[in-house]
Amino acid sequence: MAPQSLKKSYRCSRSLKQFYSGGPFIVSSDGSFIVCACGDAINIVDASDSSVKSTIEGESDTLTALALSPDDKLLFSGGHSRQIRVWDLETLKCIRTWKLELIGKSLFGMLMVVSALITSKVIKELFRVSCSILMLTKTSDDATVRVWDLMAKNTEKKCLAILDKHFSAVSSIALSEDGLTLLTAGRDKVVNVWDLHDYSCKTTVATYEVLEAVTIVSSGSPFASFIASLDQKSKKKKTSSQETHFITLGERGVVRIWKSEGSVCLYEQKSSDITVSSDDEESKRGFTAAAMLPSDRGLLCVTADQQFFIYSIVENVEEPELVLSKRLVGYNEEISDMKFLGDEEQFLAVATNLEEVRVYDVATMSCSYVLAGHKEVVLSLDTCVSSSGNVLVVTGSKDKTVRLWNATSQSCIGVGTGHNGDILAVAFAKKSFSFFVSGSGDRTLKVWSLDGISEDSEEPINLKTRSVVAAHDKDINSVAVARNDSLVCTGSEDRTASIWRLPDLVHVVTLKGHKRRIFSVEFSPVDQCVMTASGDKTVKIWAISDGSCLKTFEGHTSSVLRASFITDGTQFVSCGADGLLKLWNVNTSECIATYDQHEDKVWALAVGKKTEMVATGGGDAVINIWHDSTASDKEDEFRKEEETILRGQELENAVLDAEYTKAIRLAFELRRPHKVYELFAGLCKKRESDDQIVKALQGLEQEEFRLLFEYLREWNTKPNRCHIAQFVLYQTFNILPPTEIVQVKGIGELLEGLIPYSQRHFNRMDRFVRSSFLLDYTLGEMSVIDPEAETEYPKDKKIEEEFIASVSAIEQETEADQKTPSRKRKSQKSKDRSSKKRLVAEAQGNVIAV
Repeated sequence: MAPQSLKKSYRCSRSLKQFYSGGPFIVSSDGSFIVCACGDAINIVDASDSSVKSTIEGESDTLTALALSPDDKLLFSGGHSRQIRVWDLETLKCIRTWKLELIGKSLFGMLMVVSALITSKVIKELFRVSCSILMLTKTSDDATVRVWDLMAKNTEKKCLAILDKHFSAVSSIALSEDGLTLLTAGRDKVVNVWDLHDYSCKTTVATYEVLEAVTIVSSGSPFASFIASLDQKSKKKKTSSQETHFITLGERGVVRIWKSEGSVCLYEQKSSDITVSSDDEESKRGFTAAAMLPSDRGLLCVTADQQFFIYSIVENVEEPELVLSKRLVGYNEEISDMKFLGDEEQFLAVATNLEEVRVYDVATMSCSYVLAGHKEVVLSLDTCVSSSGNVLVVTGSKDKTVRLWNATSQSCIGVGTGHNGDILAVAFAKKSFSFFVSGSGDRTLKVWSLDGISEDSEEPINLKTRSVVAAHDKDINSVAVARNDSLVCTGSEDRTASIWRLPDLVHVVTLKGHKRRIFSVEFSPVDQCVMTASGDKTVKIWAISDGSCLKTFEGHTSSVLRASFITDGTQFVSCGADGLLKLWNVNTSECIATYDQHEDKVWALAVGKKTEMVATGGGDAVINIWHDSTASDKEDEFRKEEETILRGQELENAVLDAEYTKAIRLAFELRRPHKVYELFAGLCKKRESDDQIVKALQGLEQEEFRLLFEYLREWNTKPNRCHIAQFVLYQTFNILPPTEIVQVKGIGELLEGLIPYSQRHFNRMDRFVRSSFLLDYTLGEMSVIDPEAETEYPKDKKIEEEFIASVSAIEQETEADQKTPSRKRKSQKSKDRSSKKRLVAEAQGNVIAV
């Protein structure tokens, strides 16, 4: 088998975050997404994979109601502050807000009245429109239901009727399709059916259950055909057109279908799909809300522990059946451990701060099923595939028991007791799958036998131990079994790791060197060594033969909580309390990559044996799925390089063809500032440079203008490039109006870098211009250069006459001196030179005076 190539990068492909914390929710008209409350925020969740598409950050206001416009483009929200806000789902901005005097559960109806301003379809769906009267039904905590005439002008006559047959708070109402029948459900365990013609109570259905939701079964839906089959099975008479069929949900956590005539329960689930382990948690049991999904997608039920159950009708050979088709978990709480399931690793078993193990479908991130049976929180788990092909799961809990599960049949097949502390770590054998080991807070290590265990057992049997040893002085945090099932390693709170020989747990060696407790241990798949992760921020690799430390890896800024080998032991990944996931090379001791996708400690790390995808979870209740992106990143890099070469050639062709507008745009796209400067410098040398530069600048986008300002700021600092920068800047300000300039991202900082150097350049040019006038005049008067014909300097006539007279006097003295004897010529020449110097000095003084 060829060795695997080293991995260079991972990419987070899917993520499951908290998206619902209880409260209001609303489903889109096509059922593709769900809008739900999560604290003060509003999440828009994809119904297919539970991913959060977008989040609307709200104010510090408890949300009580949500509503969507029929076209799913506007969202209405309201809370205890009595403020109704209208949100545009495309821009996620609040486009309107106003305040109401009425608040509470009736706000849902009020919001729909608001959305009716956009279209009347909402009124037809939720309210009864008859005889030019628009009516609104409103529930209240005083056990009454009030019917309001929204079209009445006289405020004293708005309330048409008060329906007061309930003896407890009304929790839910539902309106029939024709708008003539109203159903009200309350916590007094009854459903009242009302006739809206005369507001009389037609019948009262006793459900013997505290109800939280009631919904009407519409005609033509799969539930209607399901009810028809139930009627035929019960050999009842043909259903009357005036009969009303409805669904109730409440504290028992079961779905029941009723017929109003005769108060007959046509269907009831045999058992609840909501798992509750202890009797003292009745507050977490049952459903809190329900809604019929559009397009015959089924029934959506919301549980008290923030889960969405979607029930659908499945056509079996014998008869239709109501089954749980999808489970969306809104909140996972803190994640303590996780492992992939099966050979294909399509599922992920997750242990959270609950008494159950949730098994997620990796593709859709929906909870496929749960393994419930522990009485306390599950702390650790491990998985394997038995020789018969069944997927087995072993779990350790705070109830001091271990449980063996057949994940294929979703049943518990074995229970092991004997530990006196929390079971913090469990691990299956790697080769024979005939045993598993457990480490506990009671400082003991146990080996549990799987011989004679029936994987198809309906009732769990008691598991037996092969051997037990007091392994450490403090709690055992982690256990691992070698690939050949000959050794087991334990990591403890006492800052040591120990290696034991199986099956009798004979001590082999103790690994000492960590300064804090050890959280994770794992054997290398190829070498005779073991890896440990500790609270001292390091990962160490030890030799099994003598217990010596071979390598130490440093890089985490806090405790390292998990570490696992990948790529046949040549690499490993680690995660820690700093919320980071790191990829390491064992041979070079180098940290290849670091990923920050968690906001809290990363307690759980799972690595697929076949696919080597990575899953992480931690205290932030987030599950991230990571895939190896080395090949795809390399391919993307090659594609980008190839595209860059082609675009570069296109740029050169545009320059040769003198298509400067196209060339400048390509240079901006390729991020080549030097090429942009060369193009602008070339344009400045042409005669019609202004027009061509304006044409080139007009073709730029806002982001390209931001890059241009960055380039100009850099060019403006250099004397040999500042003139080009100033010329382009001048043309840019002429083209762009101030309203567009201020919209450029970071324009304030860019202008702060441009202004000082521009001021310095202008001051320098001003000094040069003033000096050039003096130089031109002086050289022109000294006949060094010929003055321009059109240039005339202003002169004082008196100074000019004095200057001419002085020059004539000097010439006369020179002629007289030429007549003196030769022996006095030397001194006379010195005198001539001093006279000429004096003349020049006087001339310069006269010029300055002028």
